[in-house]
Amino acid sequence: MSHLSQRVQDISESQTIAMARKSRELKAEGIDIISLSLGEPDFTTPQIIKDAAKKAIDDNYSYYTHVSGYLELRQAICEKFKRDNKVVYTPEEIVVSTGAKQSIANAVLCLVNPGDEVIVPSPYWVSYLEILKLAGAKPIIIPTTIGNDFKITPEQLEKHTTSKTRLLIFSTPCNPSGSVYSKEELKALADVVAKHEDFYIMSDEIYEHINFVGGHECMAQFDFIKDRVILINGVSKGFSMTGWRGGIMAAPKWLAQACDKMQGQFTSATCSITQKAMHKAMELDFDTYIKPMCEAFKKRRDLVLKLMKEIPGVKTNNPQGAFYVFPEVSYYFGKSFNGKTIKSGTDISLFLLEEAHVALVPGAAFGDDNYIRFSYATSEDNLKEALKRMREALAKLK
Repeated sequence: MSHLSQRVQDISESQTIAMARKSRELKAEGIDIISLSLGEPDFTTPQIIKDAAKKAIDDNYSYYTHVSGYLELRQAICEKFKRDNKVVYTPEEIVVSTGAKQSIANAVLCLVNPGDEVIVPSPYWVSYLEILKLAGAKPIIIPTTIGNDFKITPEQLEKHTTSKTRLLIFSTPCNPSGSVYSKEELKALADVVAKHEDFYIMSDEIYEHINFVGGHECMAQFDFIKDRVILINGVSKGFSMTGWRGGIMAAPKWLAQACDKMQGQFTSATCSITQKAMHKAMELDFDTYIKPMCEAFKKRRDLVLKLMKEIPGVKTNNPQGAFYVFPEVSYYFGKSFNGKTIKSGTDISLFLLEEAHVALVPGAAFGDDNYIRFSYATSEDNLKEALKRMREALAKLK
């Protein structure tokens, strides 16, 4: 007999991970699957970072560290924020975790009580809602559309704010839409939050370095709201270090201390060797080490948008960051093939997996099943073949 807790029964498996698993299973059966489901750069970690990790091993950095991370790493992170974002933090306001996902979970569990309301613009990253479920919070979803580039307005934020609102959580650049908030748009949201007591902002900026608008705007840049901003960042995306599991949270000292306490009972510090690799990453020159990857992603984005124009009925925005496209596919709802009728983005995703052998993620995972998400963090040849297969498969729906 199973005695699983209600807690774990209430949360859902990550749909991105689930689709990646299905892709691997089909590949193991000998089927040629093109997987566009995971948000993982196909570039390798820069050699200079790998060399720093190797040196750390040889220098015997193999012991427990401070729960929040080596002091010198947290100092380097503060220098990065000062250099790149023009915001000032102290090492006591930084917590290094085993991936940005843990950084988010730490902050939510330390800040939010059962019954508190947390505003989440849709589409949202898949794990936000599941982490909120664990905290017993009540998600307040604000839907967005292609028409407003998947961004919420200050008027929408004000309308959904109540005396129970504790947190706004969103990402910029956004996963899954690729939307990027401007400085003016961020300030407008900050102005709303500032009017309400005990209302905080969690700004997930993990895709900071992958943006095509000429520079990232950080939510913590506004002094009047900085003490209520929780910045989430890390090395997975911008430095192609997904498997290293290095997350960063910058927050008011009292919250950082609470997250240190929380993390101390779950994982303690993240891997000491990863921390040394992260330290080197914080010091790297953008133009030398990151810009070439960002330019490659922009080229792939342009290729994908061009090829998508050849697929009837598919609508999308013009993503300005990250490495995803989030097309609206309701044109195909009600159409059928081999006795199966398409009713949702989930149906489209399964159809394309079975018929085109292309793995995507249904929009339902991000809060809207009129959409699908796919990552263009793969080769141009893969993208050309994947879009060709998608176009031919969708043409079969009548």
